[in-house]
Amino acid sequence: MRLGLALGYWGRGPSPDHVPLAQEAERLGYRSVWTAESWGSDVFTPLTWIAARTSTIGLGTAVAQMAARSPTTTAMHALTLDHLSGGRVMLGLGLSGPQVVEGWYGRPFPKSPLTATREYVEVVRQVLRREGPVASEGRFHQLPYRGPDGTGLGKALKPITHPLRSDLPILLGAEGPKNIAQTTRIADGWLPLYWSPTRPEVYEASLADAPEGFLVAPMAQVRVCDDVAEGLLPVKTMLGFYIGGMGHAARNFHADLMARMGYEEEARRIQRLFLEGRREEAVLAVPDAFADEISLVGPRERIAERLELWRKGPVTDLLALAPDAHTLRVLAELNG
Repeated sequence: MRLGLALGYWGRGPSPDHVPLAQEAERLGYRSVWTAESWGSDVFTPLTWIAARTSTIGLGTAVAQMAARSPTTTAMHALTLDHLSGGRVMLGLGLSGPQVVEGWYGRPFPKSPLTATREYVEVVRQVLRREGPVASEGRFHQLPYRGPDGTGLGKALKPITHPLRSDLPILLGAEGPKNIAQTTRIADGWLPLYWSPTRPEVYEASLADAPEGFLVAPMAQVRVCDDVAEGLLPVKTMLGFYIGGMGHAARNFHADLMARMGYEEEARRIQRLFLEGRREEAVLAVPDAFADEISLVGPRERIAERLELWRKGPVTDLLALAPDAHTLRVLAELNG
């Protein structure tokens, strides 16, 4: 099992720790570093900044939101950074949810998310293969555009720039069972939001047809500390926000995932408290057991014991949301 460093997206502003953490991860032999985006900082600019200050570590997007860019624009970002970094890019993509897609990007959330994702990935792959002009007769992604409000002058184009790698890895952030199963067919890897090594049955059917070499790269908060309860508080804070606030009461993919992982009653209670404005109570309502099983928190010996559970499953890359260089070093030592 390889290690990656997940930096997430910015809060109020850029963190001065991100570049030093990425450099330390590279020095320690981490395979990759990953950035993210929501409705603030974008995913590619910080990754480019990190690329300029590192030399070997892989550079991943976890995730680039599909609604933010047309598939050809995303492919341009990826192939450009891949050239500048010497072939280090791993392109992680995700749909996000209706609130963000419609509220922030001003676009309709696709009624057939699987079809929209499949079309998007195919267009990106066409650009990267550069075998001919990029064309798509898709329901959601049409190239050239032939809509009634168009000029009819669009022309299928072949990318001017020759991509460095036609097989640049594409990973998808998928949560629903059908979406995960499709991911094993159309992508090179999967980026789980929550992964519990003690509940392999949650994803077993969806991963049944994953090909050899398929990447499974979940993110997990990792924190070396003496007090487990204190160390779990940032995990619970994150869960309270995602389960309670990152979605509508009637359609929240994160809450649905928590429910499928055995915590349906708790997930609905967190949602209710958060939507009522009782955010502190929503965080406290997150079960310690759930926060604990999807993270690696506590003294070194405890993390070492729990890390063995992660090794036994299908996880190929553990992407650590680690807050400090000491935690990065301990994890690297324990992972061998």
